[in-house]
Amino acid sequence: MAQELSKQYNPKETEDKWYKIWEQNNLFSAKVSPDKLPYCIVIPPPNVTGILHMGHALNNSIQDILIRYKRMRGFEALWMPGTDHAGIATQNVVEKSLAKEGIKRQDLGREKFIERVWQWKEQYGSTIIHQLKKLGCSCDWKRLRFTMDQDYSAAVTEVFVRLYEKKLIYQGNYIINWCPRCQTALSDEEAAHAELQGSLYYLKYPLKDNPLEFISVATTRPETMLGDTAVAVNPKDKRYKKYIGKTLLLPLIKREIKIIADSSVDMEFGTGAVKVTPAHDPNDYALGKKHNLEFINVMAPDGSMNEAAKKYSGLDRFKAREAVLEDLKQLGLLEKIAPHTLSAGHCYRCHTIVEPYLSKQWFVKMKPLARLAIEAVKKGRIKFYPERWTKVYLNWMENIQDWCISRQIWWGHRIPVYYCKNCQGKNSKYGIIVSAAKPAQCPRCKSTGLVQEEDVLDTWFSSWLWPFATFYWPQQLSNNQKPETRNQKTDLNYFYPTSALVTAPEIIFFWVARMIMAGFEFMGEAPFKDVYIHGTVRDVEGKKMSKSLGNVIDPLEIIAEYGTDALRFSLISITSQGQDVFLSKERFEQGRNFANKIWNASRFVLTNLKPEEVNVDLCVFFRKEQLDIANRWILSRFYSTLDKAAKELDSYKFNEAANTLYSFFWHEFCDWYLELIKPQINQKQTQVVMYKVLEKTLRIIHPFMPFITEEIWQRLPGAKNSIMQQSWPHLQKDLINSEDERRMQAAFDIINTVRNMRAELEVNPQSRINIKLAFANKLAQNSMEPLFDHIKNLAKINNLSVNEKYTVQNNEYVVLLKDIHIAMPLAGIAEVSEQIKKNRLKIEKLESEIKNKEAMLSNKNFTERAPKEIVEAEKSKLNDMRAQIAKLEVIINGLR
Repeated sequence: MAQELSKQYNPKETEDKWYKIWEQNNLFSAKVSPDKLPYCIVIPPPNVTGILHMGHALNNSIQDILIRYKRMRGFEALWMPGTDHAGIATQNVVEKSLAKEGIKRQDLGREKFIERVWQWKEQYGSTIIHQLKKLGCSCDWKRLRFTMDQDYSAAVTEVFVRLYEKKLIYQGNYIINWCPRCQTALSDEEAAHAELQGSLYYLKYPLKDNPLEFISVATTRPETMLGDTAVAVNPKDKRYKKYIGKTLLLPLIKREIKIIADSSVDMEFGTGAVKVTPAHDPNDYALGKKHNLEFINVMAPDGSMNEAAKKYSGLDRFKAREAVLEDLKQLGLLEKIAPHTLSAGHCYRCHTIVEPYLSKQWFVKMKPLARLAIEAVKKGRIKFYPERWTKVYLNWMENIQDWCISRQIWWGHRIPVYYCKNCQGKNSKYGIIVSAAKPAQCPRCKSTGLVQEEDVLDTWFSSWLWPFATFYWPQQLSNNQKPETRNQKTDLNYFYPTSALVTAPEIIFFWVARMIMAGFEFMGEAPFKDVYIHGTVRDVEGKKMSKSLGNVIDPLEIIAEYGTDALRFSLISITSQGQDVFLSKERFEQGRNFANKIWNASRFVLTNLKPEEVNVDLCVFFRKEQLDIANRWILSRFYSTLDKAAKELDSYKFNEAANTLYSFFWHEFCDWYLELIKPQINQKQTQVVMYKVLEKTLRIIHPFMPFITEEIWQRLPGAKNSIMQQSWPHLQKDLINSEDERRMQAAFDIINTVRNMRAELEVNPQSRINIKLAFANKLAQNSMEPLFDHIKNLAKINNLSVNEKYTVQNNEYVVLLKDIHIAMPLAGIAEVSEQIKKNRLKIEKLESEIKNKEAMLSNKNFTERAPKEIVEAEKSKLNDMRAQIAKLEVIINGLR
């Protein structure tokens, strides 16, 4: 027996209840199933410091839709969950926590500090996991991984050793991006450039032989002049030819530096002469190597000036800039300062301006790893959705630079390199030992005086292994085993390669590209087939959400107010494929209203349902029974919708699929079908079709709105198991009838036209009226005759008469709908003359308003001074008024 639903849907009473039941019954779990095709998504692991934001909500709602959809379609669907140790971010959080106790990490020492980080992780690291559960994520939580798990860490070490042995990892002194705040190296991708309004400082360097003669150089970072070891000019620059090879005296320091010639110097920039600071600029580094210049580092790791900066030692870099400029000014060596737009790298974590900094670091050679990853995308073995991201990916990959993987922090995977003090004392070439296991002694000299590398690996060096390390690689794949001879019973070999990756555009280079390279290098094949790149969630004005701007919408607050299903559906339905999302709190009302519509429609069906009538096979019933057009139509529309939504989901058009389902359920099932069948609701065929369409629609809405569909599903007669365990409805193409759909749409057009005619003449919507129809031909009339009762009922028509031809009658309102004349006799309803007069007055009023509006918009003082959006709004109002006049004239022309 069907269970009645309460009058209102309350998500707070259902969501936690059903999630707990799903978990208790292991409905999210996946296993190796040889008789099923695998479908696997690995979650982009959120940082353990993470708290759910709208970007997470969008990203994980999309993944959950895919997993629930594929699970219902019969795949062995696995959503692999996990979190990232987030080296710099987590260390920063814990350091801030210690600062409140008046403690620095250096006070604790490395081991004690790492213990504190683990304590913090155990206490707070699962917050994001609990919040993802609140979102309804159906991850296989028993498989939860962490990038610092013991097995995962072993995989990271294994990868480092393999790459080192292949000579793809090396150590060297190079210019890298250095964050003075975090005091660590950063990769190029972690130091994104942003434009700043700065200055170009023109400094005068005197010649040694003639201190009254100067070479002027232009720089944006005058504090680095303290590390200059040359001035460079272009050999083709006639202004400086006579100075090439001469010696300058570096101001403030009095160091002798040479004027060198190099074709890389831009003659148009500044004065055409550039200062060369090899230890503080990547271009100058290259010049320093080429011309065998001295490399002088004038900064300490914290961004202050070091001893090499002499009197400026200890000053912050920006304070040093002020002091240097003041001293140069006093010496008459500051020629001028000009405004200048520059591009500076910023730390992706703390947003501090990074310093190009000469430092000894570890690097991965990327070009050898990139070859197969480029080929796979070019040949379509990996596809990006939307397709435009393919070009972005290939452009970066084809110009890829070596990856700086060492970080000067404590929290993370410590680099598995050991230095033998004994060997290093004799020959530094032999002092390095790379080992997956901690060595007890030097394999060369047997000394036990080994010291492990202090640096840790970049966080992304562990997360680029995510698609296979989460499956306990390399334990599940022996080192010498080739992909084609794998044991097919392991999780790794069953679920890898995974099926799809859902992620944001900002980590294509950080993560997506590197995972593809790692997949080919260590597994011999791509880690996934499809990459779906969704947009960024922004506020309604297009600004990125941030606490500092005060425009953040908290998903947990939305869930508390509207429910999880409302949040998910609203986000998905307004997110076009790959486009940014412009969000306001009011947008979530759409999802809430849809949830209420589903609830109320289901309540209506269950209240009027005779459960004993509906336990039939729909296809058998359809073939046996002579269904009326209303029931045939809704079945046809359901299966057309099913076909369309499935194709949209398969092509990652999530908003189109959501809106397809919304349109069908709200407008066709509720607005039309449930109204059509009210007079015949007790007929067996109507009972069967009404129920079958509802239960099948609940199944296809389930991936988007899992909680409300489960709550209703459990109230259906004979409901067994969870809706999660039900199959996706099979497409019955023979139940799709385009002719029935055309005929019903024609009837709806007539009903809507009659309703509009009533509204235009302000006729009481509840009063019954008379309508005359005249069709263009007998065939069209015969096609519509079986629908006349439905038209009369829904349009509230008392008498519906049909004529072969329309003849003009007085006191009627006539509208031509395509080739159908629809006439409404006005006797006893309205006076034609009064209606014409009333509408003429409306036109006159609008014409007066249009005149004023046109005068405003022709006034340049308004159009040039007012904000653009105000001007556009006034133009829109003008167009609306013109459209209203056109509509009123149509009404007047229709009055007889």
